[in-house]
Amino acid sequence: MKEARYFYVPDAANCAELPVDEAVHALRVLRLQSGDEIFLMDGEGSFYRAQVTLASSKHCSYQVLERMAPPKDWRGRIHLAVAPTKMMERMEWMAEKATEIGFDQLSLLCCKFSERKVVNVQRLDKIIISAVKQSRKPYKPVLSPLVPFDQFVSTPREGLKFIAHCYDEIPRQDLFSTLQAQTGDMECTILVGPEGDFSIDEVHLAMTHGYVPVSLGNFRLRTETAGLMAVAMAQLVLRR
Repeated sequence: MKEARYFYVPDAANCAELPVDEAVHALRVLRLQSGDEIFLMDGEGSFYRAQVTLASSKHCSYQVLERMAPPKDWRGRIHLAVAPTKMMERMEWMAEKATEIGFDQLSLLCCKFSERKVVNVQRLDKIIISAVKQSRKPYKPVLSPLVPFDQFVSTPREGLKFIAHCYDEIPRQDLFSTLQAQTGDMECTILVGPEGDFSIDEVHLAMTHGYVPVSLGNFRLRTETAGLMAVAMAQLVLRR
C-alpha cells in the first residue's frame, strides 16, 4: 500500500492544480502519475482526497473526490507572540515544533532588548507549512509580521492575555495553573521576550493593557524554549 501524499493547497476546493512548489515535489521527487491518489490540506480546517488527472513536466492537475473536515484537536485559540532570537535557526526550530504540537497564530515582536530587527517571514512561513504537512494538521497557524511591542500590546484582543518575564519584583502567576483554572473554550495570547527578556517598562506597559504577568516554571529558559513551553502548556489544557 502506498503512503498517503499530502500537499498544502490554499483554497483547494476551488482550484484544480497544485501550486508550483508542490507540483515540482509531486512530479520530480514523488514521480506521481495520472490516476494516483493524493491528499490536500487548505490550512483552514479541511482535507481533500483527490486524484491526479494530469502530470506533465510543469503542471499537476487534480480532481477532488472527497472533502473531510475533522474537528480541531484543541478548544479555543492559542496565540504566541515572541521576540525573534539573534540566531534565526532557533526561531525556525520553535515555529516548526510549535506547529507540530498545535497552535493558531505566531506573531513576531520587536522589543527594547531585541537583537534581531529583521525577519524573513516567507522562509519562516515555508517552515510552518512543511510542519503542517509533516504532522498532517488541517489548520495552518497564521504568521504575523514583526511589529513594535507597544503597538502589539495596545491592539485590543479577546480572551486571556499573558506576559512571561523573569523580574522577581513583579509578582507572577504560574501559567499552567492559571490556564487549568479556566473552564470551556478560551482564547489566550502569551508574550515571550527576547534573549535579554522584556524591559521592565515593557512589562508594566503590557499590564496596563490587561496582560497578566506569568511564570513558565522555576528555571530560566531560552526564548525558543519558553515559546515552545507556553504553547505546550496551553495545548495540554485545551486539547479535546
